[in-house]
Amino acid sequence: MASERGYVLLNLEDIAKLDKKGKMVNQDIKLPPGKKPMILSQDDVSYYEYMKNDGFAKNLTLDANGNVTNTYVNEKGKAVQGAYDLVPIVDNFVKKHPDFSYKGAKGIISLTGYNGVLGYRTSESDYGPNSDEPNPNFKKDQQQAKKVANALKKEGWRFASHTWGHLNAKEVSLDHLKKDTSKWKKEVEPIVGPTDTIIFAFGSDIGDWKQYSNDKYHYLKSQGFNYYANVDASKAYWSQLGPDYFRQARINVDGLRMREAITGENNVLKQFFDVKQIFDSLRPTAKKLILKGSRNNS
Repeated sequence: MASERGYVLLNLEDIAKLDKKGKMVNQDIKLPPGKKPMILSQDDVSYYEYMKNDGFAKNLTLDANGNVTNTYVNEKGKAVQGAYDLVPIVDNFVKKHPDFSYKGAKGIISLTGYNGVLGYRTSESDYGPNSDEPNPNFKKDQQQAKKVANALKKEGWRFASHTWGHLNAKEVSLDHLKKDTSKWKKEVEPIVGPTDTIIFAFGSDIGDWKQYSNDKYHYLKSQGFNYYANVDASKAYWSQLGPDYFRQARINVDGLRMREAITGENNVLKQFFDVKQIFDSLRPTAKKLILKGSRNNS
């Protein structure tokens, strides 16, 4: 796993941050020999409505001691609490292995807003009193989501915009992006607090590899965004220090990337873990992929 390979969790501002003149400046990272910095992020931590009854956790919540945990509804319809998703799993691991976290860093939680956040139906436009499908627990959901968000920040987690409507920022118009950003700030920011980080949905971006200079960038920068992230699994890492921003590519750890690793098409994940050791061999497709990968490697 990543910790056994020397990786340590950091925050983006540990890598670069704005100085007093508004210039983005690289920071000194002081790690023991053999340790390597890593930024962890999870997208769409909203526990969307479509995920119900598909084996996912229901939400992030607080246990009796005020610790962040998940609510999970089992096959019998009983709600139980436990580490059923990334956040509490990482929290529990860092408690046992504090050297996996640099200055208390955990990861970035990237949120949309259209289905609410953290498993609570908090969107006023979709669930408020004047919406088409009002949530009778609308105010309570907002209050609970804010309590959970505050606990997450206390534990070292940071929040990022994933755009309110899960937009492809490259494809939509500037006007659409403006309206969406305004909605995120109206419906999500009051719950999780302001953020200076945007993680683009669909792994998209608002520019190519050259420094940002277009209207979308200038708008997002005017809205307080200093950190930008896309997806690029073509190499181990890629980042860009702009005059007043920092951009970093991410590697998506998902079924698509694991399938590529098993078939030998692209195994960029090998630097973090052995995919074949964690891919669920009970799944029929997984068995076929593992056999195919074995033949290709023989």
